[in-house]
Amino acid sequence: MKVVHLTSAHDKSDSRIFLKMCRSLAQAGLDVHLVVPCPEGERRELRDGVTVHPVPLPKNRYHRNTTTVRQVLEVAGGLGADLYHFHDPDFLHQAPSWQRRLQRPFVYDAHEDYRAAICDKAWIHPLLRSAVSRYFGFVEDRAVKRLGGVVAATPTIAARFARMPRVETIFNYPLAHELATPGAGGEPGHFVYIGDITAERGVREMVRAVPLAGPQARLLLAGRFNSQELHEECRSYPQWQQVEECGFLDRKGVSALLSRACAGLVVLHPLDRYRVSLPIKLFEYMSCGLPVIASDFPLWREIVQGAGCGLLVDPLDPESIAAAMRSLAERPDAARAMGEKGRQAVLARYNWESEITKLLRFYDQVRGRFPAQGC
Repeated sequence: MKVVHLTSAHDKSDSRIFLKMCRSLAQAGLDVHLVVPCPEGERRELRDGVTVHPVPLPKNRYHRNTTTVRQVLEVAGGLGADLYHFHDPDFLHQAPSWQRRLQRPFVYDAHEDYRAAICDKAWIHPLLRSAVSRYFGFVEDRAVKRLGGVVAATPTIAARFARMPRVETIFNYPLAHELATPGAGGEPGHFVYIGDITAERGVREMVRAVPLAGPQARLLLAGRFNSQELHEECRSYPQWQQVEECGFLDRKGVSALLSRACAGLVVLHPLDRYRVSLPIKLFEYMSCGLPVIASDFPLWREIVQGAGCGLLVDPLDPESIAAAMRSLAERPDAARAMGEKGRQAVLARYNWESEITKLLRFYDQVRGRFPAQGC
C-alpha cells in the first residue's frame, strides 16, 4: 500500500506524524511519503524508509491556508497513492474535492479539539471566538461526512465524529524505548518541562514555584515561547535565576535533558480542552522512569493515580506545585519507585507500538469500504 501523509503546519520531524506514524508504517512494509513545508534549499530525501517531499515554508498564516495547502495537495496528488492522510484542518475545504478527483480515500487526523482551541486563541478577537468556533465546526462536520475516515488523538475528539462510520482513536503514546536512558538517575531537585511554552501551559506558575521548592531547585525549561512578551516577562522575574532555559531541542537533546531531571512537569491550566487532553509529555516522562507532577484533572488523575506514577497539583497555585517538588526531592526512593511504576505502565499499555496495529487495520477498513461509500 502506498500512503501519503500531508501537513501544512508541522515540522518534517514531528513526533506524531514522522517519528511515529510514517516511520512505523514504513517499517510495516508500506510505501510511505510525507509532503511537508521545509526551509529553502531542501530537496526530496529518503529518511528512515520515508520519502520526504518538501514544499516552501509559508510566509504567514494566510499564506499557509492558501498557497501552502495548494502546493502540498498538488505534490501529494501527483504521487498516485492508495490513501492520503492529512494532519491539519487547513485541508478541510479542499480535501473532499481532491478525494473525488483522485478517487482515493482521504483521512483526516484531528490532533486536538480545534473547536474548543479556537475559543482560547489570542490572535482571534474575544468577541469573535465563539462565532469562529461555530463556523469551523460547520466546515469540519460538512467535510468529514465526505471523507474516507477520521483519526482522532483522544476519545473526546472521536466523540465529535460519532456519526461518522469510520472513526478510529489513535492515541499519541510514546515509543516505549525512544527517550529512555538506562542508568540515568537524574539530578536531585532538577525538574523538567518540555513542550510549547505558553501561559496556559503553566510557565508562570512553574517559574514561581521553583524557589518555593528550595534554593537548590532548578527548572529545566525546553521549548519555544509562544510570544516575545511572555518570554521577556518571565525573564524579568527574580525567580528566573533558578531556571535553565534550554531552547528547542531535537529528540537526542530531549532524551539527554530528561536524563538530568528527577521529575517531569505537566501543569496545564484547567481549560476545557486541556481537561480532556492526553498530553504526550505526560507519557514521555513516564517512559523515561520520571515521576510526574501533573494538573489534578479527573482524566489525568485516573492515569497518574492508577499507575502510582506521580503527584497531582493545583496548576494555578505555585505553592501546590512547589510542595510536590519538595516531596519528590526529599523522598528520592519514593520518587524512583513512582518513576518505575510509570515506566512499567508505558511498557504495558501507554505505548505507540500498540497504536500502529490499530492504524494499519483502520487503513484496510477505509480502503475496503471506500468504493461503496461513493466520493
